[in-house]
Amino acid sequence: PTVDNEITEDLTEDQLSRLWTAMDSDENKQAVNLMKMVLFTGMRRGELFKLKWENINFDRGFIEIVDPKGKKNQKIPLNSSARALLVSHERLYPDSPFVFPGKNGQQRTDIKKPVNRIKEKAGLPKEFRALHGLRHVYASMLASSGEVDMYHLQRLLTHKSFKTTSRYAHLRDDAL
Repeated sequence: PTVDNEITEDLTEDQLSRLWTAMDSDENKQAVNLMKMVLFTGMRRGELFKLKWENINFDRGFIEIVDPKGKKNQKIPLNSSARALLVSHERLYPDSPFVFPGKNGQQRTDIKKPVNRIKEKAGLPKEFRALHGLRHVYASMLASSGEVDMYHLQRLLTHKSFKTTSRYAHLRDDAL
């Protein structure tokens, strides 16, 4: 027998609104900005943990994803929302090369507690994965907008396979 292991992770407008309110009221701005970066760029948790300031080209408008899951460095566009967030992002460790550093400015390895606290405060479903689920939300928002075709969405998500992209990008009912 085949097992249906495809999980649809998307948020309704109401859930997204509650999440935004929960993020804006949370004191951990590093966690909040990391979550917003997933919504603005679709980047993976590990890619954000490894993201260094030197990988962001504000002049040309690109983020270079170094040593991603697919092993080959990728570039994604730096949209206006991500740019504004990064420009105003507080640098807790000014000498750290990392955008979202962990303890003592080293590479971050975890952020579960504050991210899950925000998720719970927003009243999101227990099974919703706070960071990876937001990557699905990003993909679904773009796919449902009608302004981004699947080829471009695949490139933005840095997927090697179209099949993987199609698992992420769910057309919302209102788009249908």
